[in-house]
Amino acid sequence: MEIPRKMRAAILVEQKKPLIVDEVELPETLDYGQVLVRIFFSGICGSQIGEIDGAKGEDRFLPHLLGHEGSGEVMAIGPGVRHVRTGDQVIMHWRPGKGHEAATPRYSWRGKPLNAGFVTTFNEYAVVSENRVTVMPEDFDPRLATLFGCALTTGLGVVSNNAKVKMGESVVVFGAGGVGLNVIQGASLSSAYPIIGVDLYDNKLELARTFGATHLIHSGKQDARSEILKIVGAQGADVVIDNTGNTDIIAMAYELTAAQGRTILVGVPRKGNKISIYSLPLHFGKIMTGSHGGEAEPAVDIPKYMKLHQAGKLRLDGLITDCFDLADINMAISKMRSGEIAGRCLIDMNLKGAVNQ
Repeated sequence: MEIPRKMRAAILVEQKKPLIVDEVELPETLDYGQVLVRIFFSGICGSQIGEIDGAKGEDRFLPHLLGHEGSGEVMAIGPGVRHVRTGDQVIMHWRPGKGHEAATPRYSWRGKPLNAGFVTTFNEYAVVSENRVTVMPEDFDPRLATLFGCALTTGLGVVSNNAKVKMGESVVVFGAGGVGLNVIQGASLSSAYPIIGVDLYDNKLELARTFGATHLIHSGKQDARSEILKIVGAQGADVVIDNTGNTDIIAMAYELTAAQGRTILVGVPRKGNKISIYSLPLHFGKIMTGSHGGEAEPAVDIPKYMKLHQAGKLRLDGLITDCFDLADINMAISKMRSGEIAGRCLIDMNLKGAVNQ
């Protein structure tokens, strides 16, 4: 197939500013290990909002494309690609899977180079590394498949790989967004009890209940610390997971963790924001660790989780609550910031709207 010359894409031009949706020129050829994907759906992850906001500091790669969770169809493959073929329907993910890690693509915007990583999904087409796509069954819903790119694999990976939750253990989850819902679902699948969901928004808490949270705490209306201790007891919880990246919440999560428990950090604090903890318990069995996408292995985990879903053990319906056209991506991000969007928000590339600039 001849590579399309142009596509719509959402571009991060300046930190803390709205994305610019405009036409972008694709490279003329594919390099070794590269795959051209026509994107069906893209998820919007909280980490993308952090990238827009400069949570990790100065961005040396501006302007660039964004997005790391999606589904699509392989339109062409470059030399050396062995694990996908033209016509395959694939899940796009940021954690590396099978195959080559290719050079990053060379896009062009308004006559100048436009940067991109090994995978981007806020665009109609993407040139990605072979190891950032995993083939999915032809009959699998591509809308739901998008969740396997990050939200689902990260959330379940946090439970099984980072926290290693055991039956009957108490679990507290701060932040019940796209990843947090799947942390809760994973804890429920592991027969944890109680499973306490903590958030600032009623709509997210109600959704958390449907995915397995046994107790809900609205931290804007209740004292989260005291309410959690009422439920789990003065000894604290076996596992406390933070998805917020808020340093005050991270410190509280650590304090609420039992002496032999685990504090798992999923959310990333802004650069320069530091946490303050009493570290002595770490020498006597308490664990505090950061998660990197749940340490997911897409090529291994995605097929396993699909089997769980097909067996009726893993729920996907209800995780996606909102869908927007690419032209309206800034509106979608604004609604995520405000808490209006309870679950995962998707961009549907089949919805054609006017280009916003």
